[in-house]
Amino acid sequence: MKVEFYKHNIGEEEKRKALEVLDGIFLTTGKYVEEFEKTFSDYLGVEFAVGVSSCTAALHLALMHYGIGAGDEVITTPLTFIATANAILYSGAKLVFVDVEKETGLIDPEKVEAAVTKRTKAIIPVHLYGVMADMKRLRKVADKYGLKIIEDSAHCIEGERDGIRPGESGDAACFSFYATKNITSGEGGAITVHTKEEKDRLYKLRSHGMSREAYGRYESLYRHWDMETLGWKYNMNNIQAALLLNQIKNVEKYWKRREEICRRYESAFKDEKKIRLLTIPPHTKSARHLITILVDPQTRDEILAKLQKRDIGVAVNFRPIHLLTYYRQTYGYKIGAFPASEEIGGGTISLPLYPQLTDEEIEYVIKSVKEAIRK
Repeated sequence: MKVEFYKHNIGEEEKRKALEVLDGIFLTTGKYVEEFEKTFSDYLGVEFAVGVSSCTAALHLALMHYGIGAGDEVITTPLTFIATANAILYSGAKLVFVDVEKETGLIDPEKVEAAVTKRTKAIIPVHLYGVMADMKRLRKVADKYGLKIIEDSAHCIEGERDGIRPGESGDAACFSFYATKNITSGEGGAITVHTKEEKDRLYKLRSHGMSREAYGRYESLYRHWDMETLGWKYNMNNIQAALLLNQIKNVEKYWKRREEICRRYESAFKDEKKIRLLTIPPHTKSARHLITILVDPQTRDEILAKLQKRDIGVAVNFRPIHLLTYYRQTYGYKIGAFPASEEIGGGTISLPLYPQLTDEEIEYVIKSVKEAIRK
């Protein structure tokens, strides 16, 4: 049996919507992006969403929007995808890592506060695997020291913790629609903010700093545009937006099936002495983006190979950023700097998780994992 690591949810309705765009005139940022932004912000219960080309772009634009750059410090976690840290470097700010909670894998608010200096300007918490960081505690830290919170919510559209949803408590939240995300347009992202002024500024920043985007020029009599600030080419296009619209309508249906699958995995592995599962905090709805098991780091790669030989798709999410070659060589990070992140990153294995998984496939994965672990 072959079990893919991931399958997307793009069906006939998504294809039909994309064909509408392709049969029309306007392929780049236009009315479909506007419709997506309204639909997405309504789903999240936030004021405004801005469609961009990726979550990496969203993180970079958010930092630029808040004027964070050279001489500033931004605190985040090393247990995340490299985009989180790279975006801070793009801004010119100093990257400050703090460790995660061993039980959850989420950024530790106590360590965040301990890392704050006079130069700290922002915190980027990561809602890892779909579980929200402790936004109540982080908001208190941010308010105490006058810091911005930019949520890395690449894994977490559907999540909730302590009655708070992504984008609600942070100053901005950044989302991903990459190929393996819960809803996808292949590539794509979004930023949520709380005021129209912020939204309008982000519109300019995503399109070179121009005063009017192409759709605005196309829809009305010609008026000269101006470049009012230095921006980037980070806009979402109508094709991406069209693919996302129907998926947003079905996002809770997709989530329910992933929740069922995760519970089956968790039930099957809870008594396995050689497997550890990360804890989901109380009063939390996980977006269930990834399901990971933690095994002995000494045998992790051997287990990965055994599962792949059985045609099961697996991944590692994530090797800690500070131990990757560029970060070690450039900043001098060493093993032992962030023990909890290293323990999780060294032993983690991500298993297949998507709504189309059949019960037979799930049981095959469970059986294969148990056999690989025991041998």
